Amino acid sequence: MIYSVRGRVIHTDSFTAVVECGGVGYACRTTLNTLQAIAGKEEVTLLTHLSVREDAVELFGFATSEELEAFKMLISVSGVGPKAAISILSSMTPSAFALAVATSDTKAFTNVKGIGAKTAQRISLELKDKIAKDTVSVRGGGAALNIAPIAGNNVSEAICALEVLGYSQGEAAAAVGKLDPSLSVEEMIKHSLKYLSGM
Repeated sequence: MIYSVRGRVIHTDSFTAVVECGGVGYACRTTLNTLQAIAGKEEVTLLTHLSVREDAVELFGFATSEELEAFKMLISVSGVGPKAAISILSSMTPSAFALAVATSDTKAFTNVKGIGAKTAQRISLELKDKIAKDTVSVRGGGAALNIAPIAGNNVSEAICALEVLGYSQGEAAAAVGKLDPSLSVEEMIKHSLKYLSGM
């Protein structure tokens, strides 16, 4: 099992980064987010997932552990292959993915090329409980602050986001309830995390 590759990026194209390690170039299928994260860097480390099928052996690489975990969750869904998972994670951050699943925002997935309504519903249905138990975003970590806002009430969105990060609905509601409702979702999450970490 290849856990990670570290070295110089010698080639990139759409959805692929080739990392040279000890004279060997490892072609890693990856997301646009990871390609942007490693752009211009002399040396990079990609966390990897090796996919072995009857017709292909492919290595997938990611700049963050959150993105790798999101990828693993997606390919565990019936009918979602690595290519579809890469497309989804190229269209949204891991935190936005977690929030979309937690709030059953299937439109976020159908906006991705090649993802139909049935597949989007399956992703939401199969991963909702898993997201709640094993959140993609590290509790209180920096990734939690990049949750993309979706249409709706800022207070309810902030509460949902905090639930995705592992807090109970009661804890989330208590923290958000102390804030000015005119704040943005991101600001509410930041202030709530500070409050909850001090409990």
